[in-house]
Amino acid sequence: MHIEPVDPAPGRALRWAALRQRWEDLTFLHWAVAPELVAPLLPAGTRPDTLDGATYVGLVGFRMVGLGFGRGPGVPYLGTFWETNVRLYSVDDAGRRAVVFRSLDASRLVPVLVARASLRLPYLWSKMRLDRDGDTCTYRCRRRWPGPAGATSRMVVRVGEPVADPTPLEHFLTARWGLHTRVHGRTLHLPNWHPRWPLHRAELLHLDDELVPAAGLPAPTGAPVSVLYSPGVPVVFGPPTVARRPD
Repeated sequence: MHIEPVDPAPGRALRWAALRQRWEDLTFLHWAVAPELVAPLLPAGTRPDTLDGATYVGLVGFRMVGLGFGRGPGVPYLGTFWETNVRLYSVDDAGRRAVVFRSLDASRLVPVLVARASLRLPYLWSKMRLDRDGDTCTYRCRRRWPGPAGATSRMVVRVGEPVADPTPLEHFLTARWGLHTRVHGRTLHLPNWHPRWPLHRAELLHLDDELVPAAGLPAPTGAPVSVLYSPGVPVVFGPPTVARRPD
């Protein structure tokens, strides 16, 4: 099977937009993990995507801005919120690299309900905020619904210099042009498009996280292998295609 290359530059823009949004003030934390540990957590028809024999667990905090349908404007109020996700890395039978979300905590209830019902994405309603003091960002999250209610995360990072030449690992973790999800017995692939990431080095100053173990993964131990920040990018999602039909 041919697996698409890890390409840090976006391909041709999507011809039809199902969703439009902007991601801002992102912090990416990643830990290496054995592929066999996460394989049972991925949708049918996908397997862990690896780099030099390892795959990764990501904890990503950011601000969703102007979420809207098609090429129209963003939904007022409801389309802008904070989000923190726990994600894994996948490749499907067609060789398409993507992410698989184990949880997506968001600070607006209506988008949570819509995403859970339509795409079966594991969105959860949480109380969140981001405080910025100069080059230091503090992300806070406390889960409201559904459970485990009360799960929290607090991460503090110091933003550093721009990344002029990202490493192969940094490309692998950020240059993702789709997601995999399981809906009504079918594994779907949703493509996305955005400009190349403007990345910055970052230093993790503090982490107290319960979201990763709440997502069915081992709690992070030790320093993350990668800490990155990005001011953000505009994003377009295309319509889903079937990666694997019902068994």
